[in-house]
Amino acid sequence: MPVLPVDKPLGLSSHDVVARARRLLGTRRVGHAGTLDPLASGVLVLLTEEATKLSPFLTASDKEYLAWVAFGLGTPTLDAEQPEDAATLTWAEPGATAALTRESVAVAARTFLDVTEQRPPAFSAIKQGGTRSYAAARRGETTEPPARPVAYRHVEVLAFAPLRGGLPANAGPDGRPFRLPPELAELPCALVSLTVAAGTYVRSFARDLGAALGVPAHLAGLVRTRAGKVRLTDCSPLEGVAGAAPLDPVALLPYPRIDLDAAAAVAVRQGKQVTLGLTSTTALVDEDGALAAVVEPGAGGRLRYLRVWQRGLTP
Repeated sequence: MPVLPVDKPLGLSSHDVVARARRLLGTRRVGHAGTLDPLASGVLVLLTEEATKLSPFLTASDKEYLAWVAFGLGTPTLDAEQPEDAATLTWAEPGATAALTRESVAVAARTFLDVTEQRPPAFSAIKQGGTRSYAAARRGETTEPPARPVAYRHVEVLAFAPLRGGLPANAGPDGRPFRLPPELAELPCALVSLTVAAGTYVRSFARDLGAALGVPAHLAGLVRTRAGKVRLTDCSPLEGVAGAAPLDPVALLPYPRIDLDAAAAVAVRQGKQVTLGLTSTTALVDEDGALAAVVEPGAGGRLRYLRVWQRGLTP
């Protein structure tokens, strides 16, 4: 059972989900392919046993989200986490949100397709000077990490309402209702569909969308509907993960595949050079359909091994 996607519940950190999955699956070797914040839900791809070695290849994939952005209030964490000190909240001037419409929000949102850099949240896991940014922020050192490259593939405003409760609560791919965190205040809110490159913070998107419209804003809800090739409809509830059908790791990799005969598979698992004529990163699959290695072209036509699975990786 190497690759098991779950619908992460609201309120749990990705670390919490991994800890619970270890108990449910009876193994310590559990990781994941891309963190989700506690106030977010949706696709979290769990990797078990030998599949934990897939993490660097899967975490780099694009992600899709449904984001509820509330206008008129900014928060230290950029989401709906209740702050310890209400004085850290930033409120819009009276009447500043009255002119917001679905069209004005949509016009501002479309400009993000040209954005190439983003300031991550101060409350994030990015390291600065050897310290996690969120640790420094919780000590009152709220300096945001420096801007870094990001990419927005698709941005679409699906709906806008004077209150979050007026937006669709079941906008998912199969019409399922979503649990969202409690609202910090009654505020106008937009529901936005996003496809972004790995490393793009949707909390920062909410902050920056508000700034583009001249008002503070925060992320009032977030659901990840796709991570790479894994969609929300592929996910099982966390408590049912032990009985869920595993996914084929070869099919999940964002690379072309080459099927090896028995002799070539043995050579690959021994780290030997095999002539394959590669032009890009490639998954090598043995005669039984199991993943043997991920490789890329090296100097002089040689293989550069990125990861090898001695026993083969199958669903």
